[in-house]
Amino acid sequence: MFHKEGQTIVILTFFLVVASVLGAHYFISIEWLGLLLQIAAIIVLILILQFFRNPRRNLTPNFDHIIAPVDGKVVAIEEVEETEYFKDKRKQISIFMSPINVHVTRYPVSGTITYSKYHPGKYLVAWHPKSSTDNERTTVVVHTPKFGEILYRQIAGAMARRIVNYAEEGEQVVQGQDAGFIKFGSRVDLFLPLETKICVALNQKVTGAKTCIAIYIDNNE
Repeated sequence: MFHKEGQTIVILTFFLVVASVLGAHYFISIEWLGLLLQIAAIIVLILILQFFRNPRRNLTPNFDHIIAPVDGKVVAIEEVEETEYFKDKRKQISIFMSPINVHVTRYPVSGTITYSKYHPGKYLVAWHPKSSTDNERTTVVVHTPKFGEILYRQIAGAMARRIVNYAEEGEQVVQGQDAGFIKFGSRVDLFLPLETKICVALNQKVTGAKTCIAIYIDNNE
């Protein structure tokens, strides 16, 4: 299953690869060179197919859990000042996606979209400390029954040149559903309340719509 954002690229790549394979067979007389070009074309197709794959992830929404919005590796867990929306201290969890990861963004919680904004910007490498505030990015805030408002930010990397964001203010969203797509290497940051209990560790690999990032703690219990 492939993501709808990649359908045009997948189809065009398929026809180009078929044309390249046939062209190498009929028009290149040097056998080893023709074979090399055919192999290279097929490798390109495989890379495109794996990049735009959209594996089905069955999830039962849980209001007490914040799940990973993307596949990747946790590269930061820290207390920071969130300056765009909350303008106060939050726990930040950053997940870096390499080009071989699934690049579908999924809603980490169920709730109501209260803020959704696109920011043009630079294309620093996704793990750069300033990529969260300087790179092209989208910021989305979801109001939830248990955690209050949580914020996630899609961040373009050095290779990424398009962020797709489906979140619209006022929309009701369900945990685990598609929230967007980032084309090629990128990163997603989560900004959570300070009292949230984090369930992941630095450098841990996480799976979108599967790995629990944080859980709700009832301070009244």
